[in-house]
Amino acid sequence: MQQNATFTQWSAEEVDAKLKDIMANCFKQCYETSKSFTKGDNIPSLVDGANIAGFLRVADAMHAQGDWW
Repeated sequence: MQQNATFTQWSAEEVDAKLKDIMANCFKQCYETSKSFTKGDNIPSLVDGANIAGFLRVADAMHAQGDWW
């Protein structure tokens, strides 16, 4: 989508590098979020981390817009 919007074309290497960065950041955010909500010696769940991080993003956006209960 970005290539179409800016009328540019990326090489396969550029696409792979951008995707690698996106996936690394996604993993880090999910892992760190899960780790902060995991109690004891339990292994952090990436699924839980993704769900919690998504919820927190929505809650932060709602709070910023003034749509908070």
